[in-house]
Amino acid sequence: VHGQGGVKFQNWAKTYGSSPELYFQPTSVEEIREILDMARQRNKRVKVVGGAHSPSDIACTDDFMIQMGKMNRILKVDKEKQQVTVEGGTFLSDLNFELSKHGLALANLGAVSEVAAAGVIGTGTHNTGIRHGILPTQVVALTLLTASGEMLECSESLNADLFQAVRLHLGCLGVVITVTFQCVPLFHLHEVTFPSTLTEVLDHLGDHLKRSEYFRFLWFPHSENVSVIYQDPTSKAVTVPFLCLPSQPPSSSASWFWDYAVGYYLLEFLLWISTFVPSLVCWINRFFFWLLFRSRVENINVSYKIFNYECRFKQHVQDWAIPIEKTKDALLELKAALENNPKMVAHYPVEVRFARGDEIWLSPCFRRDSCYVNIIMYRPYGKNVPRLNYWLTYEGIMKKHGGRPHWAKAHTCTRKDFETMYPAFPKFCAVREKLDPTGMFLNAYLEKVFY
Repeated sequence: VHGQGGVKFQNWAKTYGSSPELYFQPTSVEEIREILDMARQRNKRVKVVGGAHSPSDIACTDDFMIQMGKMNRILKVDKEKQQVTVEGGTFLSDLNFELSKHGLALANLGAVSEVAAAGVIGTGTHNTGIRHGILPTQVVALTLLTASGEMLECSESLNADLFQAVRLHLGCLGVVITVTFQCVPLFHLHEVTFPSTLTEVLDHLGDHLKRSEYFRFLWFPHSENVSVIYQDPTSKAVTVPFLCLPSQPPSSSASWFWDYAVGYYLLEFLLWISTFVPSLVCWINRFFFWLLFRSRVENINVSYKIFNYECRFKQHVQDWAIPIEKTKDALLELKAALENNPKMVAHYPVEVRFARGDEIWLSPCFRRDSCYVNIIMYRPYGKNVPRLNYWLTYEGIMKKHGGRPHWAKAHTCTRKDFETMYPAFPKFCAVREKLDPTGMFLNAYLEKVFY
């Protein structure tokens, strides 16, 4: 196995990066074992990466980096059990396409599918839908290669305790070689987007959750404006052109104009201007709501094409899960904090999603139905925007209401916080110390978690 030197690693958002001493792209389990042996002999640490979409330093290392892109085979599709087994480096975008050919689909997906199967479960990726858990809840089995080179099979019936740890593994328990997902029959979604207000949505939150299987909403800070999004299975399998405005002709050139000329290039330019005049942000948020989100829009397509959407340009994000009953209090507190501090600005949208509770030890939804509150600050033309006051204010509100941060996102929490947040945290630590006693799979991000 030959590692490549001089590789510079950066995550998708270009918010974090590192320069690994050696960069590997193995093609087999035997090659990964060789890399781990070499790391052990040279006393080096190892980090495994997939699509590099995590907007934190969770994948960074200055030692050995294993990029799983060449271990991306779809190994087995079991139509009877409606299950699929893939190698850990398989991108969900490839999996979605392959499953559709077999009449199958994943019941829920995050916004991005250019992510690897092992990574997407390792950080607890989620979407929305109170009847649905985070993506790791769709995993029914996996195989793990430990620091010592031992291969472990994990499921509800094999290594059951380890299974609840490895389903959200943080990249610190070993190398996930294969993942088996529980699927559902292929389905289409009918998406309806319509304008509302923050007061209306929060006052009738229970009704919205009952009305739509995959309900979420976007709040536009510095205003009452909200865009409500309902996504529900439909028997109609017809693609309807996506219309941004009711008057827009259904042509690809018009769609490009609203999605990119306005929704991307104009927005990026105006946000860049706002770095010199921060008070413009509240007007930009209101202007774009009026321009792109004031009308009812409908769209029908195969499920993964509705679940996935573009993240536009580079960004800083935070995303915490709070108990679902705290949704109203937390959002109103965040709104009040912005109103009481005119110098603190927030880009749109604040995305609010919901997920069912589960039994995965380090899941932000561990034993409670949860609301995820995602905040964002774009980096127009790569320029960093002052965000510290907003970030710390938001984190303070989330902590006050029992929040737990998304593992893929940057946060300021330490081991002391996690011991309070997660009842099963000591159990996870015990498993980690047993499987990786020398800390081969740790890095700076994980040291803050475990030490």
